[in-house]
Amino acid sequence: MKLIDKIKGKNAKVGVLGLGYVGLPLAVEKANAGFEVIGFDIQQKRVDMVNEGHNYIGDVVDSVLKSLVENGKIRATTDFDEISKCDVVTICVPTPLDKFKQPDLTYIINSTKEVAKRLHKGMLVTLESTTYPGTTNEVVLPILEKTGLKVGKDFYLAFSPERVDPGNLIYKTKNTPKVVGGVTAECTKHAKAMYEAILNAPIFAVSSPREAEMTKILENTFRIVNIALANEMALVANKMGINYWEVIDAAATKPFGFMPFYPGPGVGGHCIPIDPFYLTYKAREYDYHTRLIEMAGEINDYMSEYVVQRFSDLLNERKKCLNNANVLLLGVAYKGDVEDMRESPALKVIEHLEKKHANILYFDPYIPQFTHNGKDYERVELTRGFLKSIDGVIITTYHKKGVDYGFVAENVPFIFDAKNAMKDSKFQNVYVL
Repeated sequence: MKLIDKIKGKNAKVGVLGLGYVGLPLAVEKANAGFEVIGFDIQQKRVDMVNEGHNYIGDVVDSVLKSLVENGKIRATTDFDEISKCDVVTICVPTPLDKFKQPDLTYIINSTKEVAKRLHKGMLVTLESTTYPGTTNEVVLPILEKTGLKVGKDFYLAFSPERVDPGNLIYKTKNTPKVVGGVTAECTKHAKAMYEAILNAPIFAVSSPREAEMTKILENTFRIVNIALANEMALVANKMGINYWEVIDAAATKPFGFMPFYPGPGVGGHCIPIDPFYLTYKAREYDYHTRLIEMAGEINDYMSEYVVQRFSDLLNERKKCLNNANVLLLGVAYKGDVEDMRESPALKVIEHLEKKHANILYFDPYIPQFTHNGKDYERVELTRGFLKSIDGVIITTYHKKGVDYGFVAENVPFIFDAKNAMKDSKFQNVYVL
């Protein structure tokens, strides 16, 4: 049976490499659509949890995963030899930046090599890991073609950028439109058919993997630049004694030509603070310096330092210094109502506070403990007695659930609200970014 017929009949066996924030939701949707799915991961803990039907990703419904496992539609393994059983393989592994903001493609390269060892005729390979334009053709394809098999004839290769937004109550993997670009027309045809068989959303085909890769970069560069604009406007507005949050609300009443973006202690998550710098790296090959992207990164990175400076000024007004002050952070996740700490701005705020020798405590309803720079942190309990011992509070993440901001404000000297979480409060001891 031809692969296209297997896909349309949902008889293709599907493998997903990497069972993190992108891979596990995708694996679950593929299984839920009727495909038999094998998840691959190097972390035994993740594999065991999947096989036990225990979910660890917020956007996956626990009962759905458990049912799929019990019905034999999805299982996980660390044995990459099972890739040889798959008709379709999707690579969803991390693509971090190093300390010089250079892309680290180690996970993509290693995963591709594992696939190449088991590549067979009639297999479709899709890459979903965010990366710079050209990765699919220049890095992944040569590894696969070293097997002697030819793309578009013996196997199919495409790129389709992930569009995961943790905590989004409307758009999940299932109903988010997909972009796909294949190395050849046949590659695009097979990849498009695969996603059409899984998702309840439009599948938009572009002319090659490079356009698909660039699409993801554009989406998140748009966001990092506009967030930087919001942050810089907030800095200027504060100097002028203007409430910038009120300005945003007023500007947002315009029904055209404006989209609200909000300032804060920085940007977090695996996408916005990272993805645009893949393009910065690749642009150097073409002797181009992406000035706007790099300036946006500098402004956003500065915000955590600015937050600590503003907080220090508020302490000084109360004849206290930051050195040895008891500082409570409300929220350490990178965004509200998720348990994800990847690239969280709160971590940078902590680093600046540590440099000033502050005593750092935190509360986050989603994160009971974490380790950062070798130091362990445990969530405190927001009792009246504890709050009375605090010198000041910084709201670094706005969780709509699990935090009684009013109770905190009643029992601490002041709050510096970097997320406008207490927008509608009447407390006189709350100061906004």
